[in-house]
Amino acid sequence: MAEWLLQIPGNFWEVLAEMAPYLLLGFLVAGFLSVLLPPAAVERHLGGKGFLSILKASAFGVPLPLCSCSVIPVAASLRNHGAGRGAVTAFLVSTPQTGVDSILATYALLGPVFAVFRPLAALVSGLLGGSAVSLLEGPAEEGSHSGETSAEPAGRACHGGCCEEEAKKRNFLAGAFRYGFVTLPREIGGPLLAGLLAAALITAILPKDFFSGLVPPGPLQVLLLMAAGVPVYICATGSIPVAAGLILAGVSPGAAFALLMTGPATNAATVGTIWKIMGKRTCLVYLGSMLAGAFFGGLLLDQLVTPGEIESVVAGGTGPGIAAHLSAAALLLLLAWGYIDSRQAK
Repeated sequence: MAEWLLQIPGNFWEVLAEMAPYLLLGFLVAGFLSVLLPPAAVERHLGGKGFLSILKASAFGVPLPLCSCSVIPVAASLRNHGAGRGAVTAFLVSTPQTGVDSILATYALLGPVFAVFRPLAALVSGLLGGSAVSLLEGPAEEGSHSGETSAEPAGRACHGGCCEEEAKKRNFLAGAFRYGFVTLPREIGGPLLAGLLAAALITAILPKDFFSGLVPPGPLQVLLLMAAGVPVYICATGSIPVAAGLILAGVSPGAAFALLMTGPATNAATVGTIWKIMGKRTCLVYLGSMLAGAFFGGLLLDQLVTPGEIESVVAGGTGPGIAAHLSAAALLLLLAWGYIDSRQAK
């Protein structure tokens, strides 16, 4: 027992150091995106109807670093400002699955195939969900707000870091750096550290191929990991080290992907809120598109990449270099500062 306990700190730091350089770069890019594409600008571009608005809504959502909670007021504001239910659903589906920070962190821990597949899956599932809603509602009903609960525009309803008004009043660089290196670390710090700790525990406790001995890789394993991700909230970035640890313990890449897709976007609180503000039918389509995307996306990923290829990325290499260790220390300082900032804001 003492042996695996001693492994946990080392595993934690190693995964943190692998992620840190890419995560810091992701924070920087996310900061500039928050200034270049604030919720008001998103509303302006997505306020129409039709397939083009669905495509733009899904594409806009992929890089935005909004979690499943902060995306809801933005989506409600889109709806209140004239966007069709199809476009709003596409935005709701694609946005919480990824963000520029989680894409770069995915590349760091799970390799290029996973890093490309994840945002593409978010885009496609957003298109499918938005198109399904648009077709089911029809042109007249799709543009109507009947049966929906009105919500305040995102600028007033939003909280935390998703649309801080003070960032608009400061100069461009100050707003970008504050969001990227204060607000975003404050929001994901807790889930990220929890994910790193879970990954360290999984790697230390579970033997290699533990899960594949219980449930062989395939559709059933994808379904089980998908079901595990549905009821609980897992941060899009914080879930990445968990997925890496599970792959080392025998979970297939496709099953890990199913967890990464459902965990950030289908928790009970999010589904209940979408049911309230968008209506029952739209909520069911949202949930169905997420589940279908996770299942079939997982099966497809298992055909594109083998567990060994992902494992070689997760466990390969000579270990983090000096720059990675320095980045890890800087990241911990940012997370600590974000925590202090959140306490001072209360």
